[in-house]
Amino acid sequence: MSSRFRDDQPIFQQIAEMIESNIIEGSININDRIPSTNELAKHYQINPATAAKGINLLVDEGVIYKKRGVGMFVTENARDVVIKKRKDIFYEQYISPLLNEANRIEISTQQIMNWIKEGKENGN
Repeated sequence: MSSRFRDDQPIFQQIAEMIESNIIEGSININDRIPSTNELAKHYQINPATAAKGINLLVDEGVIYKKRGVGMFVTENARDVVIKKRKDIFYEQYISPLLNEANRIEISTQQIMNWIKEGKENGN
């Protein structure tokens, strides 16, 4: 996990995203224990309440679960949940604005598809 935080997003959200990324990449697997809020707070030198807020986001989304007195663990469907969430965000941030602008300037869906295919063939 990176120890630097961006200024464009609350730290608790960045903590949650780091854990999500580790789940997607496979460095954290199903039923693995994740660092506690105190461990995260110490490692990143942040307030434990901030770390807890990030962890609680993941609990609310069904990505991790609590075992009382033991810690936090990755759910069986965590990777699927995170990938679906990231795909939804990708659509909202990139595809929807692209399609809106394409409509405004009269670029067909087929032309967009061709450009994507060409870009993929050229290694982009």
